[in-house]
Amino acid sequence: MSDTPLRLVLSDVDGTLINSKKELTDETIRTVRELEDRNILFTLTSARPPRGFAMFLEPLDLTAPLGAFNGGLFVNRDMTPIHELAVDENLVGPIIEALVANDLSVWVYQGTQWFVIDLDGPHVRHESDVVQFRPIQTASFDELRRDVVKIVGVSDDPTAIANGQAALRDFDIAATTSQAYYLDVTNSRANKGSVVEFLAEHYSISTSSIATIGDAGNDVAMFERSGLSVAMGNASPTVKAKARFETKSNDDNGFAYAVEHLILPRT
Repeated sequence: MSDTPLRLVLSDVDGTLINSKKELTDETIRTVRELEDRNILFTLTSARPPRGFAMFLEPLDLTAPLGAFNGGLFVNRDMTPIHELAVDENLVGPIIEALVANDLSVWVYQGTQWFVIDLDGPHVRHESDVVQFRPIQTASFDELRRDVVKIVGVSDDPTAIANGQAALRDFDIAATTSQAYYLDVTNSRANKGSVVEFLAEHYSISTSSIATIGDAGNDVAMFERSGLSVAMGNASPTVKAKARFETKSNDDNGFAYAVEHLILPRT
């Protein structure tokens, strides 16, 4: 770990910042305010779309850029875009075909809009409740090629997810899992590691002065680029092995514990 003083904390959302009931606890809110009191910047990155951050803006008083779609789209607090890394429009069609061929339901995000073919498809209702907005139904994705920032393959079958990921191995894209049932496909440069680099450049600070907290496979890239990394207690052994420290689970206020015991003492 670098001796560089910490200047910014970057956190994942689902499985990290919030508990399994998708709630912000009082302890989490309090520790974010403690960071602010120490003049430590705080922001979020997630596979979520920008509007999926909206419910955290007021409780956490977020002001720094937010890294949506694993860094595929950066937005300000008012959801205006700052920087976009779209999927190559020539790859969008083949990616969708590969996912469908492996029995995955497909979602497409263009800018801040979410498109699905089947409103009753797997996890559509659940995701709508989580991000607190509804998708747009479309007859096909044929007209969606430009400004596509994320494509998601959805299935409760782990084999289908693995096969879909394998089918995209030769594509110049990033394909990671944010949940066991989601395969997130973004621009190859859109990953949470690039979020660390973007924020370092934006604030003219070193990446070694950034601490990261996460629980999933897509969080490993930001662990690798930050000065201090913390895996949640509910993370898999593989993800834990990639982080410098481990905290408690998200249902045991692991985020607050990490801030109080692992981050603030190093500021």
